Amino acid sequence: MTTPEKAPRAPSTFVLELILGALTAFGPLSIDMYLPALPNIGGDLHASTAAVQLTLATFFVGLALGQFGVGPLIDHFGRKKPLYVGLALYVAGSAGCALAPNVEVLSAFRFLQAIGGAVAIVVPRAVVRDLQSGVGAARMMSRLVLVMGVAPILAPLLGGALLNAFGWRSIFWTLAAAGLVSLAIVFFTLPETAPPRHGRTAQLPPFGELLRDPNFVGHALAGGMLQAAMFAYIAGASFVFITLHHVPPEHFGWFFGANAAGLILNSQINRRLLSRYTPSQLLRWAVRGALLMASVVWVIAFTGWGQLWGMAGALFLFMSTLGFNTPNSTALALENHGKRAGVASAILGSLQFAIAALASWAVSATHNGTAVPMASVILAAAVLGWAALKFASSRGKIRAEDPPSSEGQPRGKAA
Repeated sequence: MTTPEKAPRAPSTFVLELILGALTAFGPLSIDMYLPALPNIGGDLHASTAAVQLTLATFFVGLALGQFGVGPLIDHFGRKKPLYVGLALYVAGSAGCALAPNVEVLSAFRFLQAIGGAVAIVVPRAVVRDLQSGVGAARMMSRLVLVMGVAPILAPLLGGALLNAFGWRSIFWTLAAAGLVSLAIVFFTLPETAPPRHGRTAQLPPFGELLRDPNFVGHALAGGMLQAAMFAYIAGASFVFITLHHVPPEHFGWFFGANAAGLILNSQINRRLLSRYTPSQLLRWAVRGALLMASVVWVIAFTGWGQLWGMAGALFLFMSTLGFNTPNSTALALENHGKRAGVASAILGSLQFAIAALASWAVSATHNGTAVPMASVILAAAVLGWAALKFASSRGKIRAEDPPSSEGQPRGKAA
């Protein structure tokens, strides 16, 4: 006679937020950690710069497709079982990257790594919506951003240290080890939070219903456009700082990390301000601030005013506004869709990473030896994000829905 699997004891809210934040960090960690190694990878695998850069684009595509496909699975099978499979794929993909004999194999395993990592990105957002809504969800997302935001600070520095000590392949072995540790933590500590479904009968994913909800579309696009602006910055930052402004490569991580620190700081200020203001109010102010600072970045890029420190300061202020973006736009986009949080989270992530990949490509395609292409994409994304938020404000509406699974948690005010 077999005994039923014993559910793990639910961790404290703080520990749960750390676990979910660490899972969400797999995306930026896998992107930023190997950036210092790109020239070495090209030399070792006898590949062109364009071919090596394609491994980054391949990862973006894998993240977008993986998130789109995993949504129905985590709504049908629950949160934990698909996460086991996703983390196993991530470990296998990371190990394959470490063993890759050429850049084509590296790109293929980067795609597999991204598919697995996509599950780790989607599930935390769905778990947050399972447990919270409204202001509570935005506050919990702010803590996730705190943990996730450490990755862009530490990843380039850790990647550079591993590269110098053990070579570029050690970076991917380290990522594989991180996947294994996360798999063990999830197995022993993460509770199943998916709403109970009688028999979990399979249903067609309600993509149409989600895309007909102006509240979901508007806030998803607003958040996605500002995330695209961030990836435009990531795509162009090394060229702007190292090539244009002659920052030594070993010092680049400090500029990159300072901007990530600004984002983290504001995400925690956002958490405190949510006791006084609604997520909708904070997001509206943040998008306006992002648009203003994106305009300043573009003016500095076009005129050269302020040189290195002018550009660094403007980018810092712009990136800092994004600390208000992810927690509030995510909570507002998912607010009407607690019963289908997995699919909604998947579409949200797929949309945002697809836009981010397009922004990264646009920076590369318009490269002209100046900072203007990066700044122009940042400004265009900020304008579109502002327009998407205006659409959500004028057409969207928070609907009354079943409360989240944790009892006694407040629901947020309508936007």
